Amino acid sequence: MRTSFSIRAQAKVRTAPKKPQALTPGNRVAVFSPSSPADADRTGKGIEELKRLGFSVEPSSLIFAEGYFAASAENRAEELKRLLADNAFRGLFALRGGYGSNSLLDQLDNYTPGSPKCIVGFSDLTSLQIFLWQKAGWITMYGPMVSAGLDSGAGAPNGYDRESLETAIRGNKSSWSLDLLAESLVVGKAEGRILGGCLTLVETTLGTPCELDTSDSILLLEDRGMKPWQVDRALMHLLQAGKFKNIRGILLGDFPECEPPLAGSPTVRDVCARILAPLGVPIVFGAPVGHTSRPMLTAPLGVRARLISEGQGRLEILEPAVVP
Repeated sequence: MRTSFSIRAQAKVRTAPKKPQALTPGNRVAVFSPSSPADADRTGKGIEELKRLGFSVEPSSLIFAEGYFAASAENRAEELKRLLADNAFRGLFALRGGYGSNSLLDQLDNYTPGSPKCIVGFSDLTSLQIFLWQKAGWITMYGPMVSAGLDSGAGAPNGYDRESLETAIRGNKSSWSLDLLAESLVVGKAEGRILGGCLTLVETTLGTPCELDTSDSILLLEDRGMKPWQVDRALMHLLQAGKFKNIRGILLGDFPECEPPLAGSPTVRDVCARILAPLGVPIVFGAPVGHTSRPMLTAPLGVRARLISEGQGRLEILEPAVVP
């Protein structure tokens, strides 16, 4: 059994970013399972929501879980490669996160992605999204999954923000803006490419062939269920690895279920302010991206954007994330 991979990803994307085709009502999309299995009821609700958005949906072919994986790494990788190669499907929505996307990278070692497709997901999908960016320059969408966001519905608690999802995947605006409903930790404005994702998964790329090149980025970092000291450790690791050296700005999630273990001890916000504020770049904390109990915003990864850290913060997307 292989325990390592030698993906020939470069430290920096050397070709122009590749945008997927826009999704329009009537398109066929597929659900894929790169990580953990999901509850059948939540899956059904998520698929119905995709249909309400106007899509014809093919459920995931993987129905027999293996422990905390939706299937073996081989079967999960084969499903993904099959769907990427099938021109009948314009977009792929992840079933859920959990854990397991990183084990697909071994299976994708010698795989060369063809034309990009619209891939939507967050959390554990960060491993796959970084792989596709570093190896092939693919733009992907950091947004709701079938059983994590779409299942709860548009505008609902633990659901998703429909306007930002549709704007990202339909490409009907040359530029648009996301109100972040957050807090400006360091005031300012910055332009760069939106990169990043789930903090834990960004950190675990360090030292691998898919280590995320954060240069000139607006770095998105979010997670859930971490104690403040665990966030501290992850941020210090990224700091000491030089991942904050050339970034333009930082967009932080609201880190649910990350309360301090003792009353009066540092919060995640306190940790972020202490470690990141000295960088001197604009920082927004508490946006509903990724793990959040609020309707989840969709942020395209790899596109140019402007972070405005004033008041509740705003993210201006400066180009379409898809092509007609």
